[in-house]
Amino acid sequence: MEIGPYIKLHRIQQEMTQAELADGIVSYAYLSKIENQKTEASPNVISLLCTRLGIQLTDETDETIKEKCQDWYGMLFDTKDKDEIIKTYNELNELIYESQSDNLIMFEIHKIRYFLIIGENEEALRQINKLTDLSGTFDRLHQFYWYKFKGNHSSVTGEHNQAMRMYKQAEEKLNQLDLSEEAIADIQYVIAVTHSTLHNTLEAIGYAEKAIDTFRKNYNFIRCAQCHSVLGISYRRIRMYDKSIKHHNLAKHLGELSKNPQIIQLTNHNLGYLHSTKGERKKAIYYYNEVLNNKEVDLNTRLLTVISLIKEYYSISEIYKTSEMIEKGCEIFKDISDKSTYKVHFLALKSYDLVIRQEYEKFEKLVINELIPFLQKQKDFANLADYARMLGKHFEGLKRYKESAKYYKLANETYEELINL
Repeated sequence: MEIGPYIKLHRIQQEMTQAELADGIVSYAYLSKIENQKTEASPNVISLLCTRLGIQLTDETDETIKEKCQDWYGMLFDTKDKDEIIKTYNELNELIYESQSDNLIMFEIHKIRYFLIIGENEEALRQINKLTDLSGTFDRLHQFYWYKFKGNHSSVTGEHNQAMRMYKQAEEKLNQLDLSEEAIADIQYVIAVTHSTLHNTLEAIGYAEKAIDTFRKNYNFIRCAQCHSVLGISYRRIRMYDKSIKHHNLAKHLGELSKNPQIIQLTNHNLGYLHSTKGERKKAIYYYNEVLNNKEVDLNTRLLTVISLIKEYYSISEIYKTSEMIEKGCEIFKDISDKSTYKVHFLALKSYDLVIRQEYEKFEKLVINELIPFLQKQKDFANLADYARMLGKHFEGLKRYKESAKYYKLANETYEELINL
């Protein structure tokens, strides 16, 4: 790693200004030139700057660091053992700053991915902000991971259009790099997922099929299952239901071979949604209950399944079962400290609770003033259509036909939007 960016990174890491580092050694303008590789400083100046930063210029452990870094990067790709990921990170975080390692920049970029994996989204953002000023010195490989992990952050925070822009910039670097097939397949997979989220169905199918070819060749069952899930969702959207069911069943089979409960239950949820789309309520309820009865399911999937079961039971006028699911949802929410992350689930749960309690005025205010605007802002057209239709039916039952027509119209326009997507 070049000495200028190395000094700059350590300065930023220690939250030191250029003036503070340069004081009594060089002018801060000259330090800026050193950091941005616009001049070569004397060994004496470099030594003084490094002493102030408390770092030593040695590369004795660089090979050891490189090997450890590569192992850790692999763990971030396959995120099964978080305890081992954290343990290795802590070891590297101490070791890597003891030398002028060529691996330091790559390690810092991979920290973005690390923080996202352990659920520290704010730390990931801070890491992005910290590295932004340094990004002009990145080589092509650094840029590839920089864009990819920034895309990961945008995906996690729900900024899917921004995520796509980042992933596309990463993809543009592929022809200039000698990456492994798995690394290429991984970027193809995340692009497929993002296209799916944005309802770009044909693009999602194209990228998922590219990725699955590589994962299949390498016997990576988990990643194959994830691609089959994307394909299952995509074919359901274009009403090719048999093909959709086939892909979901393949995903479930691979999840069972890998003993991965998350994949198995995510597939059950997707099958529940597919049968709900077809109006097959009993089958939908069966698959949703399969998810809910498994204690290893992650929080987001569990909440989503509770809301889905509430919708199904309410649609067939099973009010007792609807109430039971609302209670279950409320129990889950008691253990959640940051409810803003699951805002759509919380608003949906509250909406159904108010409507079955016949607290219609509160229900109307909540859905009209909070839930619908939130879904519109998030461009969550599927849920927007559902809740607009629910509100239309509610007003129709109260013989408030003008308001009913307004929300039925919104539901129809939203369905049109989904079709156009």
